[in-house]
Amino acid sequence: MPVKSEPYPGRAAALRVLVVANQKGGVGKTTTAINLGTALAAVGEKVLLIDSDPQGNASTGLGVGRALRKHTLYDVLMGEKALLQAVVKTAVPGLDLIPSDPDLSGIELELGQQAGRSFKLRDALSPLKDGRGYTYVLIDCPPSLNLLTVNAMAAADAVLVPLQCEFFALEGLSQLMRTIDLVRGSLNPVLEIQGIVLTMYDRRNSLSEQVSGDVRSHFGETVYQTMIPRNVRVSEAPGFGKPVLVYDLKCAGSQAYLKLAREVVLRERKRRAAQFEVS
Repeated sequence: MPVKSEPYPGRAAALRVLVVANQKGGVGKTTTAINLGTALAAVGEKVLLIDSDPQGNASTGLGVGRALRKHTLYDVLMGEKALLQAVVKTAVPGLDLIPSDPDLSGIELELGQQAGRSFKLRDALSPLKDGRGYTYVLIDCPPSLNLLTVNAMAAADAVLVPLQCEFFALEGLSQLMRTIDLVRGSLNPVLEIQGIVLTMYDRRNSLSEQVSGDVRSHFGETVYQTMIPRNVRVSEAPGFGKPVLVYDLKCAGSQAYLKLAREVVLRERKRRAAQFEVS
């Protein structure tokens, strides 16, 4: 089912680079990157999704198989291709992809002790900073702190954190916060947290309610009001190489990601308004 584009009032006019990250695996990180990117495109944004995980699940989940990955993020980070040469159009209007490659798993060794190796992605993104073309870049990171994650955070304006409604959620989040502080202190002093989105929420499960309450009490308005529910259609969609909004637009998961996209854009609009008032 095609996704209808519905422009959203106050849409972003300048490029915003967001890292979708969590050092804990299985939290819905790649699912959020794919479907938030699709939902942002559906509300009128122009989005580039960068698959920075050697497993390439974001690429596969958008229907971009190995045969279609002529150039990848590996080529970009190694300096063999410019970023725009690696762009692949997806089936979603307004959503493009820089695909992944298994060779990314060895990038840390291949770059060795090269000067500026932590800024390879930042430098590659610089042609997009002129305010034309994309309004959002989403970077899907591997679930670990390695050179790929460091590159993503060094290149980003902010981090969007998917957080599963489970017992050890806050423990994993505290580790990520320490990583963000380290990156701020050494590589990217302007890096901020764009928001925390609760995933795999099950209203029938008292643990989900407890985790939601704990996270909101600790992080307040940083946590999005939108929560992504456990939904069979969300789990099925990657197997068909489709975002859930294309696979089943009317399901609860799709509607949640559309609400999240609007909340992200509204948060960005308020941030820009506050900056304008200060200036």
